[in-house]
Amino acid sequence: MDLKPRAASLPPPVTAACGAAVRPALDSSAARQTHLDALRGLFLVLMTSTHLPTWFGVPTSQSFGFVSAAEGFVFLSAYMAGLVYTRRAARDGMAAMKRTFWKRTRLIYACQVACLLFLFTVIAALDVKFEQPAATNLMSFYLQAPLTGLWTSLLMIYNPPLLDILPMYITYMLVSPWVLAYALQRGWRLVLVSSVLLWAGAQLGLSRVIYDATVALTGLPVPFNETGAFETFAWQLLWVLGMALGSYHARVPIGERWPLPDWLGRAALLVVVTFIIWRFTTGLAPFPGENPWNQIADKWHLAPLRLFNFLAWVAVLLHYGAWLTAHLPRIRPLEVMGSASLLVFSAHLVIVLMALAVFGESTPERPKWVDLAMFTFSVVAMYVVARVANWKSQTVR
Repeated sequence: MDLKPRAASLPPPVTAACGAAVRPALDSSAARQTHLDALRGLFLVLMTSTHLPTWFGVPTSQSFGFVSAAEGFVFLSAYMAGLVYTRRAARDGMAAMKRTFWKRTRLIYACQVACLLFLFTVIAALDVKFEQPAATNLMSFYLQAPLTGLWTSLLMIYNPPLLDILPMYITYMLVSPWVLAYALQRGWRLVLVSSVLLWAGAQLGLSRVIYDATVALTGLPVPFNETGAFETFAWQLLWVLGMALGSYHARVPIGERWPLPDWLGRAALLVVVTFIIWRFTTGLAPFPGENPWNQIADKWHLAPLRLFNFLAWVAVLLHYGAWLTAHLPRIRPLEVMGSASLLVFSAHLVIVLMALAVFGESTPERPKWVDLAMFTFSVVAMYVVARVANWKSQTVR
């Protein structure tokens, strides 16, 4: 990848669809965009399967080895941000690029606030009626201290389970305009080195150090375990890598891009296959029992083994992407959901919260057809949300 800034030879800008977090594309062709929309749609379906309280939630989790759909979702969002906003900066200037970033960030924040209010009102009311521990545990801190829970959640300090992904996304979007502006003017080298150092710091407990210092200075009333499961300083590496790749593709025509060597593509494919076999042999953890080595694949810290597995997937898709695009069939429902990913993601949160509040955790006593019906209804509802969002987008245009 060329780490030096290039301001010339930018392709025409790509506009993001209204209601979609980003419309991904690994090149400028519509076919590649639709296939990556399908990939994002697949990620949304897999996240829904993982989060719903069904008997097949665990078996379908981490279907790609020791990585989950969340890693791909974050990376693709960052990729498109780099692609779209680099082109916007070239066409309209840095100030316009920053304004567009912030406008998008406000929309994502609005979705987060809506989901929080839904949790604290509708789900809280259902919890009183059905008394499902699964729902109670989601908002235990809020139930103990409603006022503190409300204002700290709006400031993205208190982040209930399942509602801790969008705050991380918002944080990255807030910082990205300055990061991208710096990289376009001076290159990505310092940004990437800084990102790797932050990731390493997260592995050593950087977030806890900052939290403890904040509590000492301010008396912050939110427990550390209520600030969100994702280590923001670790996952930012995926965001920076994705944004750097998207920016590179926006500045360099397809024929001039640095190709991955064949040996690297084949090695990455071998790694991917090995990790898939390993995951379905041992389960969600690479080693049985409470083996301390399982920490090297920890999801929340984006631990080294997980990061290595994900980067192998990126290499495979970059190397074999053209072949896959030419030979894989188009799955249009996934494309539709992927093209409206922000609203579909928010809808999936609402559906999962409702399922946890009404049905509770999965139990052997519950008929399997109920879980299958719950999952089918969820996917259909997400598809309907995407179709409505895309229809409204076309109506506005």
